[in-house]
Amino acid sequence: MPALRRLARGFRGVSPSVVTELLADEVHEVRLIALILMVGEFDRASADGRAEWVQCYRDGIAAGRVNNWDLVDSSARQILGAWCLARGDDAELLDYARRESLWDRRVGIIGTHAYLWVGEASATLAVAPLVIDDRRDLIQKALGWMLREMGKRVSRESLTAYLDERAPELGRTALSYAVEHLPPEQRAHYRSLR
Repeated sequence: MPALRRLARGFRGVSPSVVTELLADEVHEVRLIALILMVGEFDRASADGRAEWVQCYRDGIAAGRVNNWDLVDSSARQILGAWCLARGDDAELLDYARRESLWDRRVGIIGTHAYLWVGEASATLAVAPLVIDDRRDLIQKALGWMLREMGKRVSRESLTAYLDERAPELGRTALSYAVEHLPPEQRAHYRSLR
């Protein structure tokens, strides 16, 4: 990934149409470079420019081009999550989390990371019930990761309050990820609730 990021630095100022072409490529690493470029351009863009980049991202998701965990994880928070946070509306993340597609659902979950980065748990707590029953490994890992981040970036109390209520419903993988940074006795307690 560092080599791809270095390569992408040489293409600053690239247009959405070029990024769309790169995102359509069959080669995974080319699509990853496209998303790295998109994140950078989104960060540097004006409000109108950001709207164009978000639409470019949505189009890539709809076309099935954001179709691997690393593609989602390197872009969902930085683009769609940041967009929703700035607008004060997590409805689009909830919409993605409700879809059947593994990658769409993961975008909805990982997008909530933008909220967690600023100490806000509401989006993660809104998405969690939509995906809690999805036992696909990459959904479980994403949910557990965001819950762990909630404990780290918002408060440990927010995590334990959630686990007190919902730990029995979490899949083994999600629970394992969520409790990773808790003291051993708390980890054992929550695992015993399953």
